[in-house]
Amino acid sequence: MTQNPDASALLPRKPVVLVPACNKPLGDHPFHVAGKKYVDAVRLAGCTPLIVPTALPEEIGPLLDLADGVLLTGSKSNVHPRHFDEAVHDPSLPLDPDRDAWTLPLIREAVARGMPLFGICRGAQEANVAFGGSLHQAVQESTGPQGPYADHRAPDGTVDEQYGPAHPVDVVPGGRLAEILNLARFDVNSLHGQAVKSLAPGLRVEARAPDGLVEAFSVAEAKGFNLCLQWHPEWQAAGNPVSMALLQAFGAACRSWRDRKQPQAPVPAHRTPVP
Repeated sequence: MTQNPDASALLPRKPVVLVPACNKPLGDHPFHVAGKKYVDAVRLAGCTPLIVPTALPEEIGPLLDLADGVLLTGSKSNVHPRHFDEAVHDPSLPLDPDRDAWTLPLIREAVARGMPLFGICRGAQEANVAFGGSLHQAVQESTGPQGPYADHRAPDGTVDEQYGPAHPVDVVPGGRLAEILNLARFDVNSLHGQAVKSLAPGLRVEARAPDGLVEAFSVAEAKGFNLCLQWHPEWQAAGNPVSMALLQAFGAACRSWRDRKQPQAPVPAHRTPVP
């Protein structure tokens, strides 16, 4: 008797999303770590997360060949200011030069391919630096065209208080964020000391804070989906309609990339087994 193939085995696999890890000592040993909330966010997007340790230059291409998208996580560490020709402003703050060394070229290569890219907090800062932009190393000490910036660092208190709504953002009409959300203004959390200073050539502002600080941007002429956010949409994302809309848009882009890269065979119609 010939058995029917399991139709579920022929369905498209979930898109694979690379999640670059940070470098952190635990005890006397170095570890690669990634926050669970970012992994959860990838799954909420309908994708399979793949945490990637520090990669060698020759490994970046093969890793991207395996993937259908990249999610750049936030981190307590800052992008090293040598990448935008500045000295370290506050040596007490953590850095992660090993992450910088491979995520900056990873970002450029992913966008050049047209692969979906979603940057969060540090990830957004990395993307700006990767394309030639600079960062305020201490937003609370900086001044913009509208005057002194507000303090965008996390407040004291519980984790829920730190990740609670901190200020609104104003969405720039006609951009990718406006298209996804169809909102002019909404509230976000704020847990960052660094932020975009000069936006890299070719990047487009997608949203600003009331003090004028860039809160979201994209690569304007990129072939594929990309969006970088200064706030943390991954925090309790399942209960946040804005976060879910953003993750679903990212997930849809990753599925489109998967399907273009490797078209799936159609699932055959059910047939009665032939004895």
